[in-house]
Amino acid sequence: MCLIALAIDQDRRFPLVIATNRDEFHARPAARLGWWTPDGGGPAILGGRDMSAGGTWLGMTTQGRLGLLTNVREPKARSDPRAPSRGRIVPEWLAGREPPDRFWMRTALSGHNGFNLVAADFRLGECFWASNRAPYPRRLERGLYGLSNALLDTPWPKVQALKSALAAAIRSAPSVDGLSLLLFAALASRERPPDEALPSTGVPLDAERMLAPAFIRSDDGAYGTRCSTLVIAERVQRSIVTHVLERSFSPNGAALLRRATLKNWPPRYQLDPEVDDDSPTLQEPVRDSELDQSAALQPRKRLRVRSLLKPARPRG
Repeated sequence: MCLIALAIDQDRRFPLVIATNRDEFHARPAARLGWWTPDGGGPAILGGRDMSAGGTWLGMTTQGRLGLLTNVREPKARSDPRAPSRGRIVPEWLAGREPPDRFWMRTALSGHNGFNLVAADFRLGECFWASNRAPYPRRLERGLYGLSNALLDTPWPKVQALKSALAAAIRSAPSVDGLSLLLFAALASRERPPDEALPSTGVPLDAERMLAPAFIRSDDGAYGTRCSTLVIAERVQRSIVTHVLERSFSPNGAALLRRATLKNWPPRYQLDPEVDDDSPTLQEPVRDSELDQSAALQPRKRLRVRSLLKPARPRG
C-alpha cells in the first residue's frame, strides 16, 4: 500500500471509510481480494495477498481487526535487502491478541525496513498508527487521516488531495456505489504537482515525479498502481454492513472490480471485555461486480448513531 485516506466517524451513515492504492512491480505475483488463511494458521483474512512473501497490504478479520501497511520511502543506503518482509506484519497483527501499542513495540524492533501500520481492533474500540520510523504509536480518534510513504499526515500533495476528495465524497455521496465512484475517481488521478511541491525522500528527481500522482505508472510499465481498494462501513437500520471493493489493474491499465460484504462489521466495542453481546459477523462470498453508475442520484438519509471508537481516557 502506498496511499491511504481514512475517515473515522466523519459521517453518520458511513462511520468508517478507507480509500487506498497499492503500488508495486507488476511482475511480483499477487492474489486479488478474497478470503485466505495465513501461513501458520489463524483467523481467515479478507484482502489481497502478496504471493511472493505471503503477506498483505490490507487485511481484516471477522473478529474485528483491521490492518493497513505502507512502506517508508528512504534512500537505498538505509534499506536492508535481508530484512524480513513488511507484508507479514499485517497477518501477524490480525492473528494475534496483543493490543496495538504492545504489538508495535515488538514489531518496531524486529529488523524490518521502514513501514507504517494502521492497526484497529474494533472489539476494543481502538485504532492506532505506528511506524518504526517514529518514537511511539499514535492513537487515532474520530477524524480524517492521510498516509503515504512518510509519517502520518505528512502533507504530500497526493495525500492532501485524497483527504480532500474523501471528505467531499462523504458529504455528497448518497449511497455506497455513489461514494465508491467518487473515491475510485480520486484514486485514479494522474495529476502531478510542480517540482517545487515534490517531497525529498532521497530518490532521484525523475523517480519523485513518477511517484507523485495518486495513480502511478512508470514509463516502461513495469511499476505502478496494482489495485485500488475501498472499505466502506454503512449503517443499515440497527446494524453496520461493510463493503470492501477492490479494483485491480493490469500493466496496461485494464481494471477488474471485485467486492465483498461483511454484515455486523465492525463489531461494537464492548464496555465489559468479558461480555460479548454483539451479533456475529457474517462472512459473505467475494464476487466480481460492477458499480451502479446511477447511484449518485439517490437521496441521502440522516441517522443518529454512536462512535465506532471507545472514548479516550482522560489525561492526568
